[in-house]
Amino acid sequence: MIKRLKYQEIDFGKYEECLLRSEQYKYSAEKPYLDITSKKKWELLVYKDYEAVMPIPYITKMGIKVVVNPKLCQQLGVFSKTDSAKINDLFLDYFEKKYRIWYYAFNDKNNFSKQLKQRKNFLIFPEKYENVQKKYSPKRKRKLRLDPEVLEESQVSVDVNFDEAKNFIENNIMGVDKKSDLADFIMIFEAFYQEGSLQFYAFYYQKKMINLIAMHISSKSVTLLGTFNDKNFVKLSGASILIDYAIKNHIETRIFDFEGSEIPSVEEFFRGFRPELKPYTVIQNSKKNLVKRIFFAR
Repeated sequence: MIKRLKYQEIDFGKYEECLLRSEQYKYSAEKPYLDITSKKKWELLVYKDYEAVMPIPYITKMGIKVVVNPKLCQQLGVFSKTDSAKINDLFLDYFEKKYRIWYYAFNDKNNFSKQLKQRKNFLIFPEKYENVQKKYSPKRKRKLRLDPEVLEESQVSVDVNFDEAKNFIENNIMGVDKKSDLADFIMIFEAFYQEGSLQFYAFYYQKKMINLIAMHISSKSVTLLGTFNDKNFVKLSGASILIDYAIKNHIETRIFDFEGSEIPSVEEFFRGFRPELKPYTVIQNSKKNLVKRIFFAR
């Protein structure tokens, strides 16, 4: 009932049709997005004749496929016209039996008969900007009101070129431990930028860039892939200005996806825009347990 297809065996026309008409649609499951983030290392589980699909990204360790969501690919999971716990359970059972899973995230619409670990994400659904802005927290509204002397020396750009953005990201990115991880993020950003699906917004103070956001634009959603700040100017609230600007430009026709965070300070910042909490489920194994699965599973 469920078939496992290698990348070259996938009927991408049927896959995209299933995804776009699905109740659970996510930009991150679209072929161009997944091709870039996974470097085309993904395969597909298919229910009947593409009535439901589940993309499976992987890396290879010692010649063994290990499932892990790529960088900047928050949610995948099962996609079908109507979400069905019964069908989702079939995928989950097959998935857990046939794959070595390090980390895999389902989407926020997928329901299962058993409990899985949850993580947080935040979305604002399409609506008139004026109505969305009214819901912001009092603190967020205050942050958006710049002092006259700051406003006079500030500027927002919605057309930042890649080289300028890259330089700022490399000098201000937080939470990246390895040079290889930074290189991966830059590679993904550049690929999206070249295909026209990535926008950079920047906030300048006294002609100096002090805040930058990176957003992926799809037909149905705008996704905040990164917020980068010069730590010497955090009190100026440039990041709030940029996110509000992006919401204003897109929210009437697209979902705004904050790509949630488990870091309390980041979560608090996102909540100030009054998005809806949309938890999603994940399967996660420690490296130790994964090694046991690889070498000792019968």
